[in-house]
Amino acid sequence: MTDAKASRASTLFDLSGRVAIVTGGAGLLGYYHGAILAAAGANVVLLDLEVANPQTRAKQLTDESRSQCIGIACDITLESSLENAKAQILERFGRIDILINNAANNPKVEDGNSAWSRLENFPLEVWDADIRVGLTGAFLCSRVFGAEMARRKSGVIVNVASDLAVIAPDQRLYRIEGLPENQQPVKPVTYSVVKTALLGLTRYLATYWCDAHVRVNAISPGGIFNGQPEVFLNRLKELIPMARMANRDEYQGAILFLCSDASSYMTGSNLVIDGGRSCL
Repeated sequence: MTDAKASRASTLFDLSGRVAIVTGGAGLLGYYHGAILAAAGANVVLLDLEVANPQTRAKQLTDESRSQCIGIACDITLESSLENAKAQILERFGRIDILINNAANNPKVEDGNSAWSRLENFPLEVWDADIRVGLTGAFLCSRVFGAEMARRKSGVIVNVASDLAVIAPDQRLYRIEGLPENQQPVKPVTYSVVKTALLGLTRYLATYWCDAHVRVNAISPGGIFNGQPEVFLNRLKELIPMARMANRDEYQGAILFLCSDASSYMTGSNLVIDGGRSCL
């Protein structure tokens, strides 16, 4: 490889000096999103609720990379909290370049005892809370931080959707033998609704801010292995051509691609990374 080609390969993914915000940044997937951006040179801001301790998680990122990473306790469902976070970020770094809308509620039903998850039983307050965090939160973050990027005529937004934004949940995965039908756990309706709506938000924002040079894309990841019950894992692998769930670091390449200049001609798209499940 010539020096020019080697330089091109490295600069395409270089995020040195850029400032990236990850919502739900102290959680499992959010932290790994932040880690790859920090490794590429970005200064990363982890936004999360105080109980998730984003400050401690950000210090871990700083220790593992050459970047300056900070954690800010923030409620993304409150515009005033987001405006306060924006002020802190601009005071510290002077710019915002990347937003990853990652935060979402995702109640687990794999362990059973979740008859509440069925449509007929689904609590309205849970519906409201899930929509508020996963969809309204993404809208508010995009409005607050995206408008700042649009003002500067440069930026990237990545919305974290799901394979369940492009296919329906297979409720057979969650069945418990011997339970009556009306007590069988299911994947909550809000998860599919929120993740599908994020794709609509992605397309809308991509055209809305195209003239402001703000690119907006989505990823639709499959499930991550995180100690799920063996019976669930055995059922799920039968639905996935690669016959396994993702490892927690296997979405980092896609995140880096979408946040970097390597994807400079890509906007309004959804990158599906699900081990082949949705192609069956």
